[in-house]
Amino acid sequence: MKPSERPVASSHRYAAWDMQRLAVLSMHTSPLAQPGSGDGGGMNVYVKELTSSLARAGVACDVYTRAYSAALPPTIEVEPGFRVHHIIAGPVSAVPKQQLHGLVEEFTEGVAARMEVLEDLDGPVDAIHANYWLSGIAGHTLKHRLDLPLVSTFHTLDRVKAEATPEDLDEAEPQRRPLAEASIIACSDAVLASCQVEVDQLVELYGADPERVPIVAPGVDHAFFSPGDQHQARLATGLVGAGPLLLFVGRIQPLKGVDVAIRTLGELHSRGFSDARLVIIGGPSGPGGDREVAMLRRLVGELGLEGQTTFVPPQRHELLSSYYRAADCTLVPSMSESFGLVALEAAACGTPVVASAVGGLTSLVDDSLTGFLVEPRDVAGFADGVARLWDDPVLMASVRAAAGRRAGDYTWASAAAALQVVYAGLEQRQLVECG
Repeated sequence: MKPSERPVASSHRYAAWDMQRLAVLSMHTSPLAQPGSGDGGGMNVYVKELTSSLARAGVACDVYTRAYSAALPPTIEVEPGFRVHHIIAGPVSAVPKQQLHGLVEEFTEGVAARMEVLEDLDGPVDAIHANYWLSGIAGHTLKHRLDLPLVSTFHTLDRVKAEATPEDLDEAEPQRRPLAEASIIACSDAVLASCQVEVDQLVELYGADPERVPIVAPGVDHAFFSPGDQHQARLATGLVGAGPLLLFVGRIQPLKGVDVAIRTLGELHSRGFSDARLVIIGGPSGPGGDREVAMLRRLVGELGLEGQTTFVPPQRHELLSSYYRAADCTLVPSMSESFGLVALEAAACGTPVVASAVGGLTSLVDDSLTGFLVEPRDVAGFADGVARLWDDPVLMASVRAAAGRRAGDYTWASAAAALQVVYAGLEQRQLVECG
């Protein structure tokens, strides 16, 4: 069905066009993969939770991801209305993200073939939602081939990361990704941003039309991530012991600033918090991930923090709530974050956050109210924020309560509802053409 033949949505600004089917592209990582290592992170959670909420709202969602194991079935029905399809593109094994660009064309053709089969069985797709730039390339091609609206979510932007960590740029083809992102943005009917900071980045760095960049903030599952008893959480996680507890959660790569968390612990020890501890939950990510882990372990030894620092492998997403509750403070020392899901999950559990004042973190953390914002890599600043909490029980209690209340504004159901309004708006105007 062509856009001109679809029903027009109600003019009421909260009414959503009655979308039936959505194709979600997530080429480089599956929503069913373990977050916290390799290429799995906040995007996995985003795709899984948002797709699930859309399905529960009556939008049938088919997620297409690259098959990375021969043990995977072609299709997994996660729940009614939410299926994950494994598309063969290249070897049926793990492939470094940096090498996936060469497999996009094969992935695109595989998605097109599967969509054609499903259309005969289930009816036509109404829109495409691409996640990350690799999926965006595929979505761009499919948009024109199938005459469908294209919605894009980038999760990270190359030009933003280049400003934060220029050493991570692809030396062989440094312009390939940003040029692809610019092309996708120019032809997307909507580019989702998680906050106003991301809107500004898309407009200023990529020339995006602000009228086509709606804000759809991610959510948090409050059934899992909610305040609870700290002592019980420490028993459940095996983190029983004296002294305040710091927490870092995320993939281990330079961009995430795990070394800042370790140095912050060292700074706190030098200030007299000798019983302070740090738990690092995550696994190596990216081409330098293993080197980063080795460097961090050396740093722990150099600072004499072996007995106070614990490395924990990636945990099932719903189990992270116990770690957040166990902690006295969560550190998010990233040098770039489009949103900062870890900060939101920690806040939902009533755990104060001390975070870098970058990207979406500046909209999630209310400085001095739900936590503290610090300049990136400012170890003394991070230690100051933590020390203020630990030195003032009244402030700690106030921040815990405020963090929980602030996080209550974010749910996946509200994100899905906002996205349906975006879809409704697309159906009232002509598709964007490549200029």
